[in-house]
Amino acid sequence: MDPGTDSDSKNLPCRIYPVAVLEGHSDRVWNVAWNPVQHLIASCSADKTVRMWSYSHSPNADYPSGDEPTPCVFTPATEIATGHRKTVRTIAWSPSGKNLATASFDSTVSVWERVPGDENGEELGEWECLSTLEGHENECKSVAYSSDGNLIASCSRDKSVWIWEVQPDADFECLSVLMEHTQDVKCVAWHPQEELLASASYDDNILLYVDDPQDDWFAFTTLSGHTSTVWSLAFSPCGSMLASASDDRTIRIWQRYPKPPVVGANQLVRVGKGSTAAEGEWKAAFTITNAHERSIYSVTWGKTPPGHSSIGASENDRGWIASTGGDGHIKVWNISVDGDRNVSHRLVADVADAHGLVDVNCVSWSPLEPGILASAGDDQKARVWHITRNSETN
Repeated sequence: MDPGTDSDSKNLPCRIYPVAVLEGHSDRVWNVAWNPVQHLIASCSADKTVRMWSYSHSPNADYPSGDEPTPCVFTPATEIATGHRKTVRTIAWSPSGKNLATASFDSTVSVWERVPGDENGEELGEWECLSTLEGHENECKSVAYSSDGNLIASCSRDKSVWIWEVQPDADFECLSVLMEHTQDVKCVAWHPQEELLASASYDDNILLYVDDPQDDWFAFTTLSGHTSTVWSLAFSPCGSMLASASDDRTIRIWQRYPKPPVVGANQLVRVGKGSTAAEGEWKAAFTITNAHERSIYSVTWGKTPPGHSSIGASENDRGWIASTGGDGHIKVWNISVDGDRNVSHRLVADVADAHGLVDVNCVSWSPLEPGILASAGDDQKARVWHITRNSETN
């Protein structure tokens, strides 16, 4: 079934235009991840594989005239038969774009790298598993690289969050096992600039963690307010806010305020050169109620694309959040903050039946192509979208 457009979405300032359908998986697609430096996108599935597509700009593609950027054409690149014994639930690229981590329901995380090609460097080799990270006692639900690529976080149905250090020669050391949640942990997300980790759980809470250089990683605050499972987290590009999505059909925005908490013996925990990850107080700033008609499974936060800054208060613009879930809609929200740090939102675009009459499991903004969004669904497909101006309202 093709994506639908209802009468309400026609009155919004933008539309979500389909660019490509990425086929090949034989079971539901759980997650999509854009390579941060290469023109490559990966997807993972209940069929235990990872598939990749390369993309390039094509000025001759069938696309609405006047829309920028030039649309992308996607070409199948490779398939990784991961060797995972069960569903591959989540994938994450390293910041360098050279490594890919896969988290599976078989309780393991694997880290992959593409081996060198021929002597002339003209052909790239196959993807090779560098290491398998073991320790979780149940299904791995999420995996994420820190912004500098030196740390990996994973979480599981066993209620734990593990932090691994990436070492030379494909070696990985477990730095910490955090057992702060009381239920299944659904998601982990790193701050975009700092060694600050967030996790979300079936216990309805969000925890924030930092490293105490004199001791160990610990949860320095709990963000409570959701009334059901928290499925997904996304930091704002500037790092001052965090979005969360839940079974309670809300998107909550949490903001860091300048009041510094006291940690330990009247000291602030400082992590990384020039960074104070535990400084400030994270508090609820805004709630988008009834954001979707059913559970919200995924949120992603990106910068407002060029040419769209007039949508919302441009001088206070904090970017666009895309969300999706069990109602099959993909929605895009503009987030703004005024001089008094009050948060506001505006629904920018909405598409119904994005993957037909099935759940949509994931949305992800492209880091290289402004306004380009990918999604993954139970229809065994990944899809690519472009947010364009709505000619009927502009």
